[in-house]
Amino acid sequence: MTISELFRSALRSLFAHKLRSFLTLLGMVISVTAIVAVISIISGLNNMVRSEVMMFSPDMFVVTRWGITTSRKEWLDAFKRPAITSDDYARLRAANLPSVAEVGAGAGRSRMVSYGTKKYEGTSIVGVSSNSATILNISFEGSIGRWFSDAEESAGSYVTAIGADVKDELFGQQDPIGRTIQVAGLPFQVIGVLPKKGKSMIVGDAGWDSRLYIPFSIFRRNFISPRSDIEIYVKAKSMELVEDAKDEVRAYLRAMRHTDFRAPDPFGIVSQESIMELWNKLTAAAFLFIMLITGVSLFVGGIVIMNIMLVSVAERTQEIGIRMAIGARKSDIQRQFLLEAALLSIAGGIIGFGLGAGLALSVKGLTGFPAQVTFTIVLTAIGLATLVGLTAGFFPARRAANLVIIDAIRAE
Repeated sequence: MTISELFRSALRSLFAHKLRSFLTLLGMVISVTAIVAVISIISGLNNMVRSEVMMFSPDMFVVTRWGITTSRKEWLDAFKRPAITSDDYARLRAANLPSVAEVGAGAGRSRMVSYGTKKYEGTSIVGVSSNSATILNISFEGSIGRWFSDAEESAGSYVTAIGADVKDELFGQQDPIGRTIQVAGLPFQVIGVLPKKGKSMIVGDAGWDSRLYIPFSIFRRNFISPRSDIEIYVKAKSMELVEDAKDEVRAYLRAMRHTDFRAPDPFGIVSQESIMELWNKLTAAAFLFIMLITGVSLFVGGIVIMNIMLVSVAERTQEIGIRMAIGARKSDIQRQFLLEAALLSIAGGIIGFGLGAGLALSVKGLTGFPAQVTFTIVLTAIGLATLVGLTAGFFPARRAANLVIIDAIRAE
């Protein structure tokens, strides 16, 4: 039989037994839908976290009391550490370490902000040093206004750069530049509006756009005590000197705290690299879970295909015997049944991909949860469906091809 004849014969058989074909198709559709939906959401989540981490300059790191904690024991150990204070920041900044280009500071508190009769309670007040825009890669491209200067921080000026959500809530379509808002009862002049960044998986408060930045000197005077916990931002002189800068900062802070050389660091260091390392560890477990779901789904789909194809062989035994009696070869019979299984699997893969992608994008549209449908996912879904179909259809196809002609013709 030629390829075209095989296709015509396979399609005639599939359309002649619509219910059986539908049940075979349904098993693969359900399997592929589950796989595509889960992989699309995980892929979108990975890209979202990766893009957020890339917002931080790779040549900077943050010194905190907590660092990155992944267990209750690590959290308890971090809780016992002394706070990173404004005094630590001042001394580290004055140290002029060889590999360090900039040292900044920051801390945050949640406070209500108001302008006239309008109030916004979801704001995070972040006090940062004037050089933090450079260290933290805070972009003003597409923004309104400017960042506050060294002179304004030194003079204790009550100025602020606000996030896009704060601007929308308090000012709407009005130009906020030059207007005065109340932050916990204190007057601050708006000098800048940061561009909208959207939701964040990393920022611990309501998000980047709900932040309001003020000079660290003003924040320290009005919102925290001298012993309050802060973060120290460190920028290395170059990418090549990041590890040297970490070592120098680590040695300096350990010396300040008189830490025994055998004891662990009484502080944590967070960098782009450490965040991605943590995320990769977390997603490794998620990946194994996805593989388990994928394996179970495909196994179930394959079992459905195999069983229904075996039923098909049993029902069509006489047809197979007659075809072999008039000249059809075993290879022709086997290829036809394999082709039927492949066609049903491919169709199920395409339909399942459409449903899974639609489900993932619906979740994204309704909840804002990240989802990403890529060409790789398309190929993976259809490729896996085809592979499972061919594998599951192989045994029924072999059984059909190995039927004894005379027994097959006599079958009822």
